Amino acid sequence: MSELYIGLMSGTSMDGIDAVLVRFHGERPELLASHAQPWPVKVANRLHALCNPGINEIDRMGEMDQIVAVHFAGAVRALLAKTGHHPNQIRAIGSHGQTIRHRPELGFTLQIGNGARLAVETGIDVICDFRAKDMALGGQGAPLVPAFHQAVFGSHKGPRMILNIGGIANVSVLPGPDDQVFGFDTGPGNTLMDQWYRKHKGGHYDAKGAWAASGWVNTDLLQRLLGHPYFHMPHPKSTGRETFTLPWMELFLAERPPMRAEDVQRTLLEFTARSIADAILPLATGVKEPELFICGGGVHNDALIYRLVDLLPGWQLDSTDALGLHPDWVEGIAFAWLAKSFLDGRAGNLSAVTGASRQAILGCLCPAN
Repeated sequence: MSELYIGLMSGTSMDGIDAVLVRFHGERPELLASHAQPWPVKVANRLHALCNPGINEIDRMGEMDQIVAVHFAGAVRALLAKTGHHPNQIRAIGSHGQTIRHRPELGFTLQIGNGARLAVETGIDVICDFRAKDMALGGQGAPLVPAFHQAVFGSHKGPRMILNIGGIANVSVLPGPDDQVFGFDTGPGNTLMDQWYRKHKGGHYDAKGAWAASGWVNTDLLQRLLGHPYFHMPHPKSTGRETFTLPWMELFLAERPPMRAEDVQRTLLEFTARSIADAILPLATGVKEPELFICGGGVHNDALIYRLVDLLPGWQLDSTDALGLHPDWVEGIAFAWLAKSFLDGRAGNLSAVTGASRQAILGCLCPAN
């Protein structure tokens, strides 16, 4: 049986589709090819709009469910064209889909990108809807990547942390073999910075954090943001862009004298850095030179990374490149791994991470035939 898988990921930042072709050697993934495909501007705008309550949501969601699947299929074809592989050589696609709503407090999470349509369009079996089973078992449905992180990044030398900075930031804590793996969403990653940048600059994101670096932190606004109740909740916990929204942040802006847009951006960057540092510093109590390896789009935000270095003195910080996986493709590879886990009959969640009552096989199969 072929051990070639494709992983598909589009995160809460909605800047594009990541597609990876992966060969597995046991648990260890080998990245054979990757493809990044930006969302067309009109599609991205419609996806962003779906993340907030609005008129005619069900019809708009149904239409976008098909459109996302078609674009995912296009990314798969482009990926295979790079290597000359044929669809019948791929055992399965692991598709995360596109999250448009994450409401664990209400017992649901919603990812679109119709698996059946994707299977028909590509001629490859699709494993999708990975989060629903965990939520049915009382879990948060997120984050799912810590089980993958443990499989490929776990160290027998001692504790190690993997930080993914996407739209939302999450951390996996990988202790020695006798301790329990856990992880949780620390709070906002790029989401607020990206939303503010789109509003004032029109682009997708603040490259390298250059615009934020031109501003100054407003300590009053920062403290208001850090006062969000989410940061005082114990883990297991997860969150989404529905929680940390621009309208929520702008309520605090309205209470004070006008600020320069770049100062708001700098304060939002500090908010992300501080919320991450505040969440992970207590996890390393008593550990000499804790290790933190970073992946996701935030790894390219130089200003953010510099702040994390400042806020985590004595820590060893690096990207997951140092562990053998390029930081841009870790999440895509994770969903290829989850597809393999499904077909191998292996659990894909960790109860200590999501709060589910037990570990379980995650996902649903959409056959191509």
